[in-house]
Amino acid sequence: QVQLAESGGGSVQAGGSLRLSCLASEPTLNTYPMAWFRQSPGKDRELVASINWSGDVRNYADSVKGRFTIYRDNAKNTMYLQMNSLEPEDTAVYFCASAPNTARILRGDCDYWGQGTQVTVSS
Repeated sequence: QVQLAESGGGSVQAGGSLRLSCLASEPTLNTYPMAWFRQSPGKDRELVASINWSGDVRNYADSVKGRFTIYRDNAKNTMYLQMNSLEPEDTAVYFCASAPNTARILRGDCDYWGQGTQVTVSS
């Protein structure tokens, strides 16, 4: 079973930056689309960004467009989320996930999930 492990979360002030990483335990997911989700207390889980297997198709939630960048390095079995101009509303636990196709990612129906990493943005 492939495992995903996020890292890079932390606490920053508004306007700051963080880069999240998601390391896959095997190269199996190099042919799968991947995504970042986030969830904060009292809110539904939100799809933040997704990326296809080759990295040339990326989609973002409107709330993060222009501020976040998703990318991947298949040689390192790693996906990233560069987060700039962070806002208090970005505070959440961020999860990386993957599924065999994008349609399932859009539904949140992923086969693989990381354990999550906390991002806290203070005003």
